[in-house]
Amino acid sequence: MSKYQHIKQTAYEANMQLPKLGLVLFTFGNVSAADRDLGVFAIKPSGVPYDDLSPEKMVIVDFDGKTIEGDLRPSSDTLTHAVLYKCWEHINGIVHTHSTYATAWAQSQRSIPIFGTTHADHLTADIPCAPPMDDRMIQGDYEYQTGYQIMDCFKDKNIDYREVEMVLVGNHAPFTWGKTAEKAVYNSAVLEAVAQMAYLTEQINNNAPRLKASLIKKHYERKHGPDSYYGQ
Repeated sequence: MSKYQHIKQTAYEANMQLPKLGLVLFTFGNVSAADRDLGVFAIKPSGVPYDDLSPEKMVIVDFDGKTIEGDLRPSSDTLTHAVLYKCWEHINGIVHTHSTYATAWAQSQRSIPIFGTTHADHLTADIPCAPPMDDRMIQGDYEYQTGYQIMDCFKDKNIDYREVEMVLVGNHAPFTWGKTAEKAVYNSAVLEAVAQMAYLTEQINNNAPRLKASLIKKHYERKHGPDSYYGQ
């Protein structure tokens, strides 16, 4: 048995959640799961339908994007995952989808405003949208540069990736991450739900106010603060 079997299984199970949650269409999207002690991650193979996936088909890649184990080509987004793993050492799972509402916000080049408590349960700030990639980066190693597009956005906006585990890539689509692949998938589902709610909010009232600071603080801290009391 492969010494990478555990992350192959984790990546497989996480990838299979995407169609169940309505976050992908056809072969769109991918999940990876990292093992930092081994310095590798497992990721979905490129263009393989979800119904045809298995743990054995997951591809093992190092943090420089080099395939270590697997007979299939890894996802076309592999280098983006590799850059983020290499530079952001506290994440162990990454998800990329083209889910409808989150992608619509990305295509609109807009961050998602914090309108309500569902958003505040998870974040205390807007969900950032990275500016579209410039021509120099596009003409270079596109997927590799996408990782830097994301990181540059967080640097420019002074955002900690450990506190905001999701981003919209302008004109492209969302990426999410987390301490585990399962958490990264959870974040993708939350992002899509919040994106849909924000869209509908603006349709109902295009002058809808942002959530006031006291409610943002209350809802975030009751789940994540030092005196949190949500859940068992």
